[in-house]
Amino acid sequence: MEVILVEDVPSLGKVGDLVKVSDGYARNYLLPRKKAVMATANSLRTLEHERRLLQHKLNRVEREAQGLAQRIEEISCTVVKPAGEGGKLFGAVTSSDIEGALREHGVLVDRKKIELEEPIKNLGVYTVPIRLHPQVMVQLKLWVVKE
Repeated sequence: MEVILVEDVPSLGKVGDLVKVSDGYARNYLLPRKKAVMATANSLRTLEHERRLLQHKLNRVEREAQGLAQRIEEISCTVVKPAGEGGKLFGAVTSSDIEGALREHGVLVDRKKIELEEPIKNLGVYTVPIRLHPQVMVQLKLWVVKE
């Protein structure tokens, strides 16, 4: 019997997968627990329609991320911190400081998307990677200057 999974089932498949299972497994476990629906012509059409809608949404989100990436590449942010002799900072520049600097330029990026390996502890110019989308990565030019 072929069924369409409505939720993830371990060792069987993910949501939206069309799987072939034994009749008893479908009738006694998957269908009563609402983990799957019968694979009829109508449910297959509905599944294809939902997949197309999801694909359009994913494409739109990726285009928005690419547009934001272009805006980020055009700007360079400056973070002003107190520093001591030799250019060593009192404290460090973290992803939340970078998020605040981007916000000043009108760019809203979640600090969790800023992939800073370790906090910046010296003055200078840095390139900071920001992953806006799984396929969209951008490098931000960051100036750390003395207060």
